[in-house]
Amino acid sequence: MKSILTALQEGRLIELPDAHRDKSLQYLASLIEAIPDFASGFDFAGAVFARERAANTAIGAGWACPHGRVSGEGELSCALGWSPAGIDWGAPDGRPVHIVCMHYIPDSEKNTYLKEISTLAKVIQRDERMQQFGAEKDLGGVRQRMLDLLTAAVEAAIPDAKARMIQLEAKQAAVAAQLPSPDLLSSMQLVPLSVVVVPGIRPVVLCQDRNLSAEIEAAGDIAAHLAAKAPFDQAGYRILIHSVTPFQPDRFLYECLAIRLKSQQNVR
Repeated sequence: MKSILTALQEGRLIELPDAHRDKSLQYLASLIEAIPDFASGFDFAGAVFARERAANTAIGAGWACPHGRVSGEGELSCALGWSPAGIDWGAPDGRPVHIVCMHYIPDSEKNTYLKEISTLAKVIQRDERMQQFGAEKDLGGVRQRMLDLLTAAVEAAIPDAKARMIQLEAKQAAVAAQLPSPDLLSSMQLVPLSVVVVPGIRPVVLCQDRNLSAEIEAAGDIAAHLAAKAPFDQAGYRILIHSVTPFQPDRFLYECLAIRLKSQQNVR
């Protein structure tokens, strides 16, 4: 929710002087158009009104999230308006809108916006304090409460992000453990190959090295090793499985990488 926090920190939160939807949209669009990095010559207010005519942007719980999009590069920007009395926005829950959160969305930031607005919606639904801005007495109180709540929401998301990073690092470590140590890389021979496994017949090895194909095909238990989907040693090679594709009936194509050390004839 970086753009929302930036808007609060840079003073783009205003008290809306009219409890009227169109006037509120115009006020906030003008605030965004005044940002120094705003793309000149673009009718942002027009884009916002067109979007609002196409679909009501009130999301319920006292919030509306209008926006306008522009082609090309740029920075995702936001402006916020507070209506003490509330605005009849035709919200799905029938409640008046007290917070209008408007976004300026360059095409390059579309995915960032979708992630941000999705996170905001979750925070609003999870914390009832995000639904009670009509009870605030002044703009300073609105700003401070929103800063506290959004900052807490961002901090709460950090442990989840760290957990996902730890999981990713663990997977990478598992893959790395399949390979020989880095100091042996310079003496390695790496050969891509494919193996076709059909029940009842000897597996067929496909690669550019005829001798390698013959050596691996001569080993009788390769099908069982491949079915286990784990690295294994075969005919002097370490075989790593990259992917497996099933075909009907009961046939499999394994994409593999064979590793043989030049300094050794067998790797066991």
